[in-house]
Amino acid sequence: MHDYQLLQIMAIGFTLSLTFGFITQKLGLSSIVGYILAGFLIGPSSPGFVANYSLAFQLSEAGVILLMFGVGLHFKTDDLFAVKGVAIPGAIIQSTVATIFGVFLGTLFGIDFKSALILGLGLAVASTVVLLRVLEDNDVLNTVHGHVAVGWLVVEDILTVLILVVLPSLSVVLSNSNTTSLGTIEIFKAIGIALIRVILLWLLVIKGGGRFVPWFLSKIVKTRSQELFTLAVLVIAFVTAVIAALVFQTSFALGAFLGGMVVGKSKVSHQAGADILPLRDAFAVLFFLSVGMLFDWKFIIEYPLLVYTCLIIVLLIKPLTALVVVSMLGYSTRTALTVAAGLAQVGEFSFILAQEAKRLDLVGDLVYNSIVICAIVSITLNPSIFKKIPSFERFLHSKNKIWKMLNFSVNRKCNKVNEIAKNLLPTEEFLSEKVAIVIGYGPTGKEITQALIKQGIKPVIIEINIDTVNSLSSQGQAVIYGNSTRKDILIAAGIKKANYLIITVPSLNITLETASLASSLNPKTRIIVRARFLDHKENLKQLGISAIAFEEEEVAKALTSLVLDDLEQQSLLATASEIASQTAKENN
Repeated sequence: MHDYQLLQIMAIGFTLSLTFGFITQKLGLSSIVGYILAGFLIGPSSPGFVANYSLAFQLSEAGVILLMFGVGLHFKTDDLFAVKGVAIPGAIIQSTVATIFGVFLGTLFGIDFKSALILGLGLAVASTVVLLRVLEDNDVLNTVHGHVAVGWLVVEDILTVLILVVLPSLSVVLSNSNTTSLGTIEIFKAIGIALIRVILLWLLVIKGGGRFVPWFLSKIVKTRSQELFTLAVLVIAFVTAVIAALVFQTSFALGAFLGGMVVGKSKVSHQAGADILPLRDAFAVLFFLSVGMLFDWKFIIEYPLLVYTCLIIVLLIKPLTALVVVSMLGYSTRTALTVAAGLAQVGEFSFILAQEAKRLDLVGDLVYNSIVICAIVSITLNPSIFKKIPSFERFLHSKNKIWKMLNFSVNRKCNKVNEIAKNLLPTEEFLSEKVAIVIGYGPTGKEITQALIKQGIKPVIIEINIDTVNSLSSQGQAVIYGNSTRKDILIAAGIKKANYLIITVPSLNITLETASLASSLNPKTRIIVRARFLDHKENLKQLGISAIAFEEEEVAKALTSLVLDDLEQQSLLATASEIASQTAKENN
């Protein structure tokens, strides 16, 4: 008799996920809730068909690999280093605070110290998969808010890897007080080895792979085989992930992320992303399905108070810590709220940590189930929490004292940078020449700025990434730190006398608010904006915007041009081939 467990999981799992995902979408909830519910229905705690969790978990790992690889494609090394000043200290502080509260909570409920420590560590870690999903769903993945959040989670993943590496040594220390000195030495030794492994992995993939992968992909592309190209992309994603986990003992997610960054540097990165997108979405569903399979509703009834207090740490303590830390480090309240909301959940690394601790007899079912239940509840609630960010921001803005406290550091940085920038802004003598305000200094903003300078137009940049602002200011570029939707920021940039306002960020809300405000301040300013979809045209035109570059339209034009060029080239080749053939016949 053949064993079809894998096919059963995919057939039944995908069917239930589609059904409940559709229902939850219609109810105004995230489809993630439907996927988790589908997982519960094929899990051991519900009647009927019970799927093989081991197989489901491995399939979900494939989803994690493809998801992290896709993020790496668009997440450049510079983006990662640009947020290191907030991601590294922020992740360390937030993880420490959450762990301390978890230990305190565990001991309060009579759990021994070693189990309470694992509980705290498990609650401190957020799910990269969930974070990326909500960032994409809310169109903020490629913003400074998204970069900070992703960078934060990458640091958390590395910290968790270090914890997993030292866990065996930690179990010796916690289990035998007589070997504390020896055990402590072993822990530091294990941490050092783990750091060396991460560095070696980075060097191998980013440096070594950075030379090999573009050459490898160029050879594959020349075959003109779509199947081979897709297969080559999958090979890079899975091989780097497996090497990271099995050879360097880090994690599948970190390896795939680094592999994606390498492919992202090549000329075929967009096609690579397009090829893995369907697979990524399908296997990501299996991740949430595997989470739902772990749900045991009886545990909530047996230990309601423990579950509720654990959720307080995840949904309140962690976000508040992140909110305060990000604000203190000089980032906007919107960035702080984005990171805070993204961290208000528990994910896949917590399961791995709890499973490994259970194998080493550091925890029992009580701690393990607490982490699992918190993960399921927080993952279910997280998309809704994320959508409330604008409401949270408005509430905080209405509380004058709290708002001033949260924005103290960012305002101080803003004033300092903008004071320096005053010397670089257009002077009265210069105002006879043309001036353009550029919103955002990403790849698009950078290219436009360079084009304006070549045309003799003075660019003034408004940017919300403080590191970019400092860099531009040191180069002598006129730059203002702040949010373009604020009146005082636009005035400081010189909107009242500016000839052009060019909005390069793709966010429709920012474009609408900024353009509306700019028109009221200077009706003569010509406003040129970037937009993603053609159906936004009417809303934008009502604001008196002079010109709009639609991504949909530009891609369609570029693609059509490529098709026509290729058709022309193929036609020329065919004609040349016919001529050569005819000539050969005549010569014979």
